[in-house]
Amino acid sequence: MRRRLRQALTPLRLVALVYVGLLLVTLLFAPLVAPHDPLTQDVANRLQGPGLGTHLLGTDELGRDILSRVVYGARVELLIALGATVVSMVLGTLLGLLGGYFGGVVEVVTMRVVVDVLLAFPPIILVLLAVTLRGPGAGTLIVAMGVLFAPTFARIAYGQVISVKRLEYVEAATAFGAPTRTRLFGVILPNISAPLIVQVSLTIATAILLESGLSYLGLGVVPPTPSWGSMVAQGQRYLSTDPHVLLVPGAFVVLTILAFGLLGDALRSGLDPKSRNDR
Repeated sequence: MRRRLRQALTPLRLVALVYVGLLLVTLLFAPLVAPHDPLTQDVANRLQGPGLGTHLLGTDELGRDILSRVVYGARVELLIALGATVVSMVLGTLLGLLGGYFGGVVEVVTMRVVVDVLLAFPPIILVLLAVTLRGPGAGTLIVAMGVLFAPTFARIAYGQVISVKRLEYVEAATAFGAPTRTRLFGVILPNISAPLIVQVSLTIATAILLESGLSYLGLGVVPPTPSWGSMVAQGQRYLSTDPHVLLVPGAFVVLTILAFGLLGDALRSGLDPKSRNDR
């Protein structure tokens, strides 16, 4: 597996991996990475271009350092995306495991009632409903997007469990009297984890895109907390005169989504021997 992962890391995917690693460093050490306080206003130096003075990426309409706001915005985006992904992975995998292993009434309740009902709702409507009822904020977005993305993990886990639950190692665990919990989480889950791991990176990218869109509409992270989506919304008024105010955060949104997508492709190629289409 390690050899396949190395082979899957093409130069472009390796760049994406380094970029994601830098984002994680930013998540942990944002106060050390950001050159300025992201909330400090300096109206006298508003709308400075990139590279002028002490502001590497320029300043916004209130004179706040754009690089610092991008750094803290990355922290917010990643925390929400990772939180939503963890919630969706745990909830969805549990539903898929139970439905696929037990079948019958349990399958009807988990896969037909819960999962299919969630899939029947348009995604953006479900998130907007949660934001309307609970108010905007990171906690609301994490829970709402976690529930929204759970059906994808549930379907992946369900399909994998159906394909492996009759294999020899599962029947051997049953014959030796292993309890149900051990069979589900100690035997089956480790053997179906590869596609779930791939889905994690893709879900993070989707969560970042959705959070940025909601923040752009004013329904995401509450100001003055920096968010890439809200920075794009504020910068669109200056597109014709000071395009860097919009283009810088917009570029980070695009690059981050692309990086996690490439990382997902690398994981799929490395963890699934049948997936060799990267050549």
